[in-house]
Amino acid sequence: MSQVFSFSGNDDFYPGGCMYPNPKEPCLFLSLGRSVDYFPLQKRSRVSFPFDINREWFDEPKQKASIESLPDECLFEILRRLPVGQDRSVCASVSKRWLMLLSSICENEICNNGSTLDDNLVGDDDDEGFSNEGYLSRSLEGKKATDVRLAAIAVGTASRGGLGKLTIRGCNSDRGVTNVGLKAIAHGCPSLKVFSVFDVATIDDEGLIEIASGCHKLEKLDLCKCPNISDKSLIAISKKCPNLAELSIESCPNIGNEGLQAIGKLCSNLRSVSIKGCSGVGDQGVCGLMSSASYVLSKVKLESLMVSDLSLATIGHYGFQVTNLVLSGLPNVSEKGFWVMGNGRGLQKLNSITIECCQGLTDTGIEAIGKGCPNVKNFQLRKCAYLSDKGLVSFTRAALSIESLKLHECHRITQIGLFGVFFHCAAKLKVLTLISCYGIKDLDMDLPAISPSESFWSLTIRDCPGFGDANLALLGKLCPRLKHVELSGLQRVTDVGFLPLLECSETGLTTVNLRGCLNVTDRVVLSIVNSYGWTLQVLCLDGCTRVTDASMMAIAGNCPVLSDLDVSKCAITDTGIVALARGKQFNLEILSLAGCISVSDNSIAAFKKLGQSLAGLNIKRCSAISSRGISKLQEHLWTCDILN
Repeated sequence: MSQVFSFSGNDDFYPGGCMYPNPKEPCLFLSLGRSVDYFPLQKRSRVSFPFDINREWFDEPKQKASIESLPDECLFEILRRLPVGQDRSVCASVSKRWLMLLSSICENEICNNGSTLDDNLVGDDDDEGFSNEGYLSRSLEGKKATDVRLAAIAVGTASRGGLGKLTIRGCNSDRGVTNVGLKAIAHGCPSLKVFSVFDVATIDDEGLIEIASGCHKLEKLDLCKCPNISDKSLIAISKKCPNLAELSIESCPNIGNEGLQAIGKLCSNLRSVSIKGCSGVGDQGVCGLMSSASYVLSKVKLESLMVSDLSLATIGHYGFQVTNLVLSGLPNVSEKGFWVMGNGRGLQKLNSITIECCQGLTDTGIEAIGKGCPNVKNFQLRKCAYLSDKGLVSFTRAALSIESLKLHECHRITQIGLFGVFFHCAAKLKVLTLISCYGIKDLDMDLPAISPSESFWSLTIRDCPGFGDANLALLGKLCPRLKHVELSGLQRVTDVGFLPLLECSETGLTTVNLRGCLNVTDRVVLSIVNSYGWTLQVLCLDGCTRVTDASMMAIAGNCPVLSDLDVSKCAITDTGIVALARGKQFNLEILSLAGCISVSDNSIAAFKKLGQSLAGLNIKRCSAISSRGISKLQEHLWTCDILN
């Protein structure tokens, strides 16, 4: 057969050489016809039947070899030999598979075999000088909170200083954060110190246990609305994260007493604990935590818990180092609990205490707290319905160190209790705040002589409808060194009450807020500006409908350090704005004119001049300013945030 294919010479079928350049072409087997004088054209045959004696046409084309064909086990071994740095980040961007494999490699699984050839030739200047100490902070919210992003963080931050703080808020409904993402962080971020998770229902104990196993440097843990996290996670944290100093748990129904007891026993550096709305937490958990961590715990917050008097008694007995205490929404705590806490004599270092929505707080309980906490300086009470003047005066008589007192919705407190505070605490009291206290009214009564307070500098009275000129005039005599004055929503306060307060002030006012004082007129503003214009920094006249352009003219000429001016809903016109622009307002950064319907396009030029220092301009509901005028302002005041 080979002789047939190699036949050549004078007897060839085709004179001059072989008829077929490639004798093995399949066209050889075509019929030559009836005559030997017929020479077929030399062209490729249309017959495409893959027939070959050497069977080459029967062989399937071979696939190119690819690293993607390797199983995960082999690819893992390759990837863990990459040097930490840019090479790992580049490989992580190849595919999701590579990213997830890289993120699953623990620090102790990385092979460090010295520098590679690429490192010697090119180097990695970007990573030079960085160490895995946890300098970086990352936050994922909503749709951005996915396992893939967590894996990318785990791989990308390893050589850039290390991840120190991670916050996850909300969750992607389709591809949310799961235990897989937490495992990636646990494997790749051993430097993690602060971990916060808010409203993520797709993770459970498995993921948090991985965090505990891989992030031994954890110092702060925040868990909010994580229904699948239980005591198992807290036990793991307590065993493997000895540096834990701050713990905050909110709305985690499966966390209970056992987890808190483990934290108290094993976390010797614990300084701050906040527990809110955890139905599984009771007296056993709080008592175990307080008794075990009594010598380090300084901040305690218990809110919306079903604990009883026993928990407060334990706090009063074991709170040797507690300086900040918040008790809010404890319906099962009675008068006895507060009395025992005060008489426990363990809260000698307590500096700040806040009690909110606790019906068990009575005059007897607050008096005991005053006696048992002699060093308390900041005291806040909110919605304590059974607290009266008697209890407040008894507390201030015992707690002589009080510097700041805030009463919010304590309706049984009257004028007697208010001035009783000054009678006993005038020497050290600095800040007084009254919010929505309906019991305080102007009363025609004789009060004992009270010495003025030389330390008092901040007075805030907000939404107290009974508070009027008589009380304000009395406070003016007791507070000669005021710097901060806020009188919001006091419709009974007029010029008659405010002017004596200004006349008694011996120091310069820096902040004056008269929001919603409908009966204050230009007379008060002129008095403020003329007396304290050189120190005034913030002036709010929002809703003072009787304030006119006369006040704006006075402000323009007398307030060179004013930075924040709010004249919303005042009787301000273009004349006032022009006058303000002509003044020397070098520091004016915020100007609010919301609801000033008489300010029009004629003020555009004045706004442009003021815009040299303005960072914010509020012209909402200024109906006389046209859309064209707003466009001009946006064009010229491009560095100013304009609200319209």
